[in-house]
Amino acid sequence: MPICIGQATRVAEYLLDYEKEYTAVISLGKSTTTQDQTGEVIEELALTEAPTETELEEVIQSFVGRIQQIPPMYSAVKIGGKRLHQLAREGKEIERQPREVQIYHIELLDYNKQLPSPSFKIKVRCSKGTYIRTLGVDIGRKLGFPAHMISLIRSKSGPFSLAQSIDFEELERWSEEDWIQSLYPIDSALLHVPDLTLSEDMIQRIKYGQSLRLHDNVIRDQLYRIYDENRQFVALYTAVNEHTIKPRKVFLE
Repeated sequence: MPICIGQATRVAEYLLDYEKEYTAVISLGKSTTTQDQTGEVIEELALTEAPTETELEEVIQSFVGRIQQIPPMYSAVKIGGKRLHQLAREGKEIERQPREVQIYHIELLDYNKQLPSPSFKIKVRCSKGTYIRTLGVDIGRKLGFPAHMISLIRSKSGPFSLAQSIDFEELERWSEEDWIQSLYPIDSALLHVPDLTLSEDMIQRIKYGQSLRLHDNVIRDQLYRIYDENRQFVALYTAVNEHTIKPRKVFLE
């Protein structure tokens, strides 16, 4: 999970659109109130025969693309001003409208056919707003069995991977020098945004929050990272037409 501190908190809103990558293990034979191993069992079926790997692979791949998901009751989605998990804890279940999400890629990593509860591990690359436990339940349902998620790891969030992360114990041991050397620059969180390098004259105008007229074409309503000629990140600007950009956030001191 990327964490923004200091001036970087000003770009946190742009991290929400990152695609995510997860590794999850789904168990067949039981469904739960929460769609994962923490919930109460609401349906149970001891499998006498496990799906073949070919059948499992075909069902998994059928979920690649734009799909509809119904948000689980145990989620932070708000309906009528109240979060669904609050209603769920009150013993209530209400109708939820399906939401469109996108599954870019699913890879079957492992398949344990041991009866009566086979399980499989998948790696999923998806859009924001995707519920992996719901995906697991839907895969099980399409196979003809109740299912729930028994483990989940987020392995990537936008340009940041699990390999780059640290735990809190390591963070507590950091010295001031560790902080200086280890923090990522603000623009590393914005690599999905196109960039423009501008002249020193234009950079000076940015200091005063001025709109800029460009010779090159830009895309209307597109957000741009702005750099000076030394490739120092200085601002975020939005295009108002094909030649004009206006300030969104300025990071020059």
